Parts: sequence; C-alpha cells; structure tokens
Amino acid sequence: MESAVDMERLELRTQATPAAVPGIRRAVVDFAELHGVGVGPDVALAVSEAITNAVLHAYREEQAGPMRVVACAEPDRLVVVVRDYGCGMSPNPDSPGLGLGLAVIGRLATELNIERPDEGGGTRIRMCFANG
Repeated sequence: MESAVDMERLELRTQATPAAVPGIRRAVVDFAELHGVGVGPDVALAVSEAITNAVLHAYREEQAGPMRVVACAEPDRLVVVVRDYGCGMSPNPDSPGLGLGLAVIGRLATELNIERPDEGGGTRIRMCFANG
C-alpha cells in the first residue's frame, strides 16, 4: 500500500482486496485522531463499509483492482473519499453481504455523496463527519 501524509491530508493507494480493509481503516482513524478530529467509532465503521463495497462490487470475477482513499482534516470535520476504478456500484446477486453498507454509511456520516465519475469509471464515495 502506498501512502502519503501531510499535516491535513492522507492519501492511500492499494488494491481493493479484503486484506486491505483493516489497514486502511486504522490509517484513517489514526489520521483523524492525530489531527484532533474527534469523530469516534463512526468513522471506522463507515470507512470499513465503503472499502468493503469497493472490494465486493467494483471488480468482478475475483479480480482486484486499484482503490484510492483520501482523508482531509478540516477545522470542523473529517472528509473521507473512497474511490475505485472498476465497474461501478451495481447490484450483485452473488454478494455475500446484506446490502446495508450504504445505508449504514448514510446514518453515520453527516454528509454522503456517491457518484460515478466521468473519468476512469468506478465509484466515488465521499463521506463527511462533523467534529465532536
């Protein structure tokens, strides 16, 4: 996993595999704590759900592909973007999950935006968490 950290931004690039989930979750939580963004356990769960969606839905036929996670610490909130470059979010009847991940993220984040970027394909999930 490649990573770059400065005083207000963390960027991680890795393959969308199940093994990547714990390390990314921990890196984002550590980054939030380092910058005094007191967002509690909600960030860990929401980030895990977003990454897991990329792992399960972005790349089919058991092939992993690239994933990028960016976290930005702002004075009053933490912004986390999870970006894959796969086929995009679409129902997967073979998914082992319950299909509740995006709903969970929506309840935990103060803002949630899900989009299919024009460039590069895939899905971008942008989550904001209020400080406090």
